Amino acid sequence: MTPDLVYGRRAVREALRGNRQVLEVWATERALKGEPWLAEARPKERADRDLTERAETRDHQGVLALMEPYRYADAYELAAAERPLLAVLDRVTDPRNLGAVCRSAEGAGATGVVVPAHGSAIVTPAVARASAGAVEHLPVAVVTNLARYLEEVKGADLWIFGAAGDEGTPSMWETDLSGGVALVFGAEGKGLRPLVRRTCDALVSIPLAGEVESLNVSVAAAVLLYEARRQRG
Repeated sequence: MTPDLVYGRRAVREALRGNRQVLEVWATERALKGEPWLAEARPKERADRDLTERAETRDHQGVLALMEPYRYADAYELAAAERPLLAVLDRVTDPRNLGAVCRSAEGAGATGVVVPAHGSAIVTPAVARASAGAVEHLPVAVVTNLARYLEEVKGADLWIFGAAGDEGTPSMWETDLSGGVALVFGAEGKGLRPLVRRTCDALVSIPLAGEVESLNVSVAAAVLLYEARRQRG
């Protein structure tokens, strides 16, 4: 199997703390001087241009690791957990948004993140970088058909809430998010696909006091995930 690349100081540091096998670590002289934790990884010193060529980006911050391939979780096992809290993304294609959602989900103590196999971002080096390494500690699952998955897992122990900004949609302050919950977020400008929306048990909104009509999907996910955590006490 082809090894995964992980780059960026926080992403590599969390990768070293995670469960994946580390195959090789590269670092620039500047990174070695600035990040004492790198010494334990026994990195090979490389020039900045070498890391840029390998990572195909200048966003590596002088640190790059070769890892065993990312291990995706089982989406049905995540849904079967006791009082699960899931972030489900529908057609979110920007890796930075997926990374940011993963970072918020891990911080909120979510059970995991679920994404569809097609038309959506999955875990890549850019996602790992944007998540600040959170993907190394948070289960991420991929499903073939998102609407079918939601239909199959929902029930008395797991309610599906679609995030929506429609007028009249109950706010998160009026919605009970204290039980098993899957929060479903659509892409910016598109929202949830009709079939995915119809599969949800209910819709939930974030009250906005300003002039903007919506929040970035990663911000919306953070707000709702932490509201669910607050309600859980």
